[in-house]
Amino acid sequence: MKKLLFDWFSQKKRDLPWRHTKDPYLIWLSEVILQQTQVVQGLSYYLNFCSKYPTIEDLANASEDEVLKLWQGLGYYSRARNLHKTAKIVAENYNGVFPNTYDEIRTLPGIGDYTTAAIVSFAFDLCYPVLDGNVSRVISRMFGVITPVDTPAGKAELMRILNKQIDKKNPAEFNQAIMEFGAIQCKPRGPLCETCPFQAECYAFRHKVVDILPMKKNKTAVKPRRLDYLVCIENNHIWIKKRTNRDIWQGLYDFPEIDCRGAVGAPLPTKKGGQTPPLQLLDTCEHQLSHQKLTISFWETEKLPENLKSSAQKVPISQFFEFATPKPIHNFAIKNQLIANSVEKKSLNVKKL
Repeated sequence: MKKLLFDWFSQKKRDLPWRHTKDPYLIWLSEVILQQTQVVQGLSYYLNFCSKYPTIEDLANASEDEVLKLWQGLGYYSRARNLHKTAKIVAENYNGVFPNTYDEIRTLPGIGDYTTAAIVSFAFDLCYPVLDGNVSRVISRMFGVITPVDTPAGKAELMRILNKQIDKKNPAEFNQAIMEFGAIQCKPRGPLCETCPFQAECYAFRHKVVDILPMKKNKTAVKPRRLDYLVCIENNHIWIKKRTNRDIWQGLYDFPEIDCRGAVGAPLPTKKGGQTPPLQLLDTCEHQLSHQKLTISFWETEKLPENLKSSAQKVPISQFFEFATPKPIHNFAIKNQLIANSVEKKSLNVKKL
């Protein structure tokens, strides 16, 4: 397996910046960014972080708001918060030098078994196999692993195979090669089986079960959730709030929230007309998260209810885009020309119901 894999890798591997360094900080940074993110999207974020925070101490000295702002749009924001926490720990406890043992690295926030193995193999040439989604798929198909890969038994079986297959003299290249193979050849959908060098030995190809493997037992249930925001502009200032609870978008800024089943104490707009409500619908959108499907409504009001002010802050609307906001909030502000409209006219573009 190793020879065919290395031959394939030498011809097909992508030229990516983190493959030209042994700096554990830069390798760790790339791995965190690429968790649940494709290379085509993550590359620009990696380059931006490298430019703004060239060392781990630079990252540690930044504020969480600054880190989240640079991360904005990448999603799964707990990665950014843990990135910042780990940088501060390394700066304070290790004098800014990234630890070089598996056990030390594994204790750092947000760094699991896969990321630890990637760092120690790529930066320090230690023999630890990586096991991410790409590798699970390759090994399951090639060796006919039918145990669900998202179970402890499945992961243990995959690791037994990997520990036998890994090149102990060159674990870094083996890990990078098998990850790359899963990313661009043995893809989840539409794998390039016709040009695969492992046709003769691939269990899934020979038994025509490529579309079945890898097997999975657990699937995250996606729950519907409704969010209703108040958009309140007063004298070219806008009310925003920071999400501090352990919930989606923790640490980011959005608008004050209400319960549209009567929290404001007045009827909502209806198609039937009648009493003029204190709220007008500006926009609605849907946003898909890994475990929630959000239906979001934005309501305009001229005055923010007193009970919402204690958890909110009023900022100059010209500074709105300086705050790290979730993607649907950012998109709403762009779509509705939030800054331009606040200056040119009292009300935003209201969609009449």
